[in-house]
Amino acid sequence: MKKITVGILFGGSSAEYKISLKSAYTIITNLDTTKYELILIGITKDGAWKRYDGPVEAIPQDTWSDSECMPFALLPYPNQQGILKKPDGTFTRVHLDVVFPVLHGKNGEDGTIQGLLQLAGIPYVGCGVLSSAVCMDKDISHRIIKEAGIPVPATVSLTGTVSMEQLEKIMTGFSYPVFVKPANGGSSFGVTKVRDSAGLYEAVVEAQKYDSKICIEEGIGGCEVGCAILGNGEELTVSEVDQIVLSHGFFRIHQESHQEKGSENSTIRVPAEIPQEVQAKIKQTAKDIYRTLGCSGLARVDMFLTPNNVVVFNEVNTMPGFTSYSRYPRMMKATGISIAQIADSTIQLALQNSKMSRQAE
Repeated sequence: MKKITVGILFGGSSAEYKISLKSAYTIITNLDTTKYELILIGITKDGAWKRYDGPVEAIPQDTWSDSECMPFALLPYPNQQGILKKPDGTFTRVHLDVVFPVLHGKNGEDGTIQGLLQLAGIPYVGCGVLSSAVCMDKDISHRIIKEAGIPVPATVSLTGTVSMEQLEKIMTGFSYPVFVKPANGGSSFGVTKVRDSAGLYEAVVEAQKYDSKICIEEGIGGCEVGCAILGNGEELTVSEVDQIVLSHGFFRIHQESHQEKGSENSTIRVPAEIPQEVQAKIKQTAKDIYRTLGCSGLARVDMFLTPNNVVVFNEVNTMPGFTSYSRYPRMMKATGISIAQIADSTIQLALQNSKMSRQAE
């Protein structure tokens, strides 16, 4: 049987560049090479695309771009696929059956790479252009989920220069603590928990380093919970619920001094130590959020559970991490689904989506 050619995109000009390298290594080493032919395409921090043919171990070590690379371009023309510049200066076309964009954050989960792949006519793993863009923007996703009748934290979004006087007026509608976040960002980069007015302005300045639009969001009491979801439309596989138990501060995954140990101020329980009837409500809410935001392929839905067992929306990660300590694969493992099964299923879902889209044209 002919192998399916899979382009694996990794890296990218995002604050989550190094996380992408680790996630890509996990995906690459868990794909069945008797079934798939892998084309590795790295994107450097400054945005250069390169085909990589060296040892896969160099990817998580971030030494992949030192050698074994050739310039690569993805053209927005259907049936042209990727263009590779060879050492002799000539160009050749590289056929890709499907792309797995293992990219996190800016230009990876915000609809931009999805739009390029759509223009190029190449099936891709994960959510579509609109869903990716909406899920990435915490302000827009909260508005949509609120309209759907699911509780969300009280939030105000800001753009441009903001004075302390303006912030004080805004805060008349809030009580501390609040969270100040980049509207478009991931892995807690630029996020600050603010306990009083003294730290508010500095938190806004920090968030603006990552995005021109920021959100000030009320703190929700209780704990953070989540579900990993796999599938399209009505046929969804929902993982066991996980529960983040904090010792102090807030959950800051991927920013620890020893990352392989996970977040330094928290313990993640999988399955969550929550009554079954409450877990059932969390799972149903996660599915409702996934469908409302038009997600497909895979996503991790993060929520809060209040002391009164109210489920409150937090955010959706449309390309969740696949590091050794990432939540999505841990939740799926607790459900009996391996990383190899996730990778295989998402590729098949991408191909099915593409086929259905062509039939609808």
